[in-house]
Amino acid sequence: MAVAHTNDHIRFEPDENPPLPLALGAGLQSAAFILGPVALTVVIVGRIAGQSADYLSWGVFAALLISGATTILQAVRVGRFGSGHVLMMGTSGTFIAVCANALALGGPATMATLVAASALFQFILAARLSWLRRIFTPTVSGTVIMLIAVTVMPLAFDSLGDVPADAPPMAALVVGAVTLIVISAMVLRAPSQLRLWAPVVAMIAGTVVSVFYGLYDMRSVLAEPVIGLPKGSWPGMNLTLDGTFWALLPAFVVATIVGAIETVGDGVAIQSISRRTPKATDFRVVQGALNADGLGNLLSGLAGTLPNTTYSSSISMAEVTGVASRRVGVVIGAILGIAAFFPVVAALLIAIPGPVLSGYLIVIVALLFVQGMRMVVRDGLDHQKAAIVGVSFWLGVGFQNQVIFPELLGDGALNLLLSNGMTSGAIVAILMTLFVELTGRRRRSLNVDLSRAALSDIEAFLHKIASDAGWNDASLLRLTAAGEETLEVLLQQYEEGENDDSDSPRRLVVTARMEGSAISMDFVTALEGENLEDRLGYLGEMSPVPDEYEVSYRLLQHYASSVRHQKYHGLDIVTVNVGESTSAAG
Repeated sequence: MAVAHTNDHIRFEPDENPPLPLALGAGLQSAAFILGPVALTVVIVGRIAGQSADYLSWGVFAALLISGATTILQAVRVGRFGSGHVLMMGTSGTFIAVCANALALGGPATMATLVAASALFQFILAARLSWLRRIFTPTVSGTVIMLIAVTVMPLAFDSLGDVPADAPPMAALVVGAVTLIVISAMVLRAPSQLRLWAPVVAMIAGTVVSVFYGLYDMRSVLAEPVIGLPKGSWPGMNLTLDGTFWALLPAFVVATIVGAIETVGDGVAIQSISRRTPKATDFRVVQGALNADGLGNLLSGLAGTLPNTTYSSSISMAEVTGVASRRVGVVIGAILGIAAFFPVVAALLIAIPGPVLSGYLIVIVALLFVQGMRMVVRDGLDHQKAAIVGVSFWLGVGFQNQVIFPELLGDGALNLLLSNGMTSGAIVAILMTLFVELTGRRRRSLNVDLSRAALSDIEAFLHKIASDAGWNDASLLRLTAAGEETLEVLLQQYEEGENDDSDSPRRLVVTARMEGSAISMDFVTALEGENLEDRLGYLGEMSPVPDEYEVSYRLLQHYASSVRHQKYHGLDIVTVNVGESTSAAG
């Protein structure tokens, strides 16, 4: 059902234009907040993989430029690309481990090819988002996010000791500790407005301390021009597609899927907080966000830098500022793009010592682990989901630490594939989820015309489902009544939005199966009208005397325990759950 609360703190919705000074101020604040993480992720990965300063300079330049362009695309929306909301784009922490591995094994050109190839899967996910909703569940995605932390945390610990050989003995410990303590203290105790700046403040504090130990090289910063192009150049792409490419590709595909799942979450969340009166989620907006994300990843691969993704801080910034206008998204993107042409910015970040980066990364990755855990718990943990999470997580840990029959994996492609805990754990989680889905109660389906003449077929179909479940007459009547009213509201939506002269009615696919003590029905067709959840949510605000068009909505609301309407490009899925009646009177 539609959400009843209101977002009174929202001052400007996506379609509204705030005064230019306000838009510039909000955009500058948000851009300053994400500029560091966008560039730092490139620096961290490049440093872990032992890349040159020239490559890091190019990588930061390309990442800022592409992040800025895709942030603008997310805001303005062009065709099916972009969400039409303020979704900030930046380099993805999901790819830290796999990109560091690819850089170390094959260099920038191999990593670039892998990033570009895996981006194509994101377009497929966007186009077929409705098909994949039963496999890439919150349980699977939450588990994989926890495993990202497992793969990245050892790299963070290794960076703690990344200091020159002649550095004072306590330098790495003190600098890393200061960074870790500052960011942890702010996360734990700072007000919500200041908490968002914890990473930036901690990095500055750690860097200042590192100067006293001689760890921060100001000479490299002063040697860079304030405005200009990066020292490095395009690293090219490796199109030979050798064994290393094919061995690493599954890990990149898994990381792409995880990044897409995060984008789906951000696309849903930004809709819920961007309007004063929230509406039901429009999955066409989510598909647009995924397409823009995929385009950003493709451009990142072609440019030879790390992939990007939506930043969840977009939601936090909109809540803090109360400004969700698309104009702000354009300002944020423009500032990021302009910052790319200031090489001194990249030089300042590249010179940050390893212990500072490590202290920052430890907290960020730890919070990422908790985010995955929270995603799993919110989805509800029954015995099946608990088994999927537990088995896939610990097998991922085992493969990551190479303690599961390492001698049998050898040194070839299989070892490269499974030695990444995120990849191996994701494979296990997906296979277990598929097993549960395929061995559960069979989902029965009925294919009919979207017309009132189909009512008798739908009633007979639902009667068979309820009879096989052993439901009583009252429950049977409730189920068929819910099916009848769902058909009626779909027809109303179709007739209100019909704009073609075709005499052929659209098709309707009805699927149903038992889920616990309820029967879940999916009505799949294509509509042009508003979201049914929104219409049902509005009923409480309307006149108590319904008109003829409201009757079916009110009856559906009465018979069903829940109604969910997911609108995709060219496809609508209305899910209606009906619980079994315990009384003889329906």
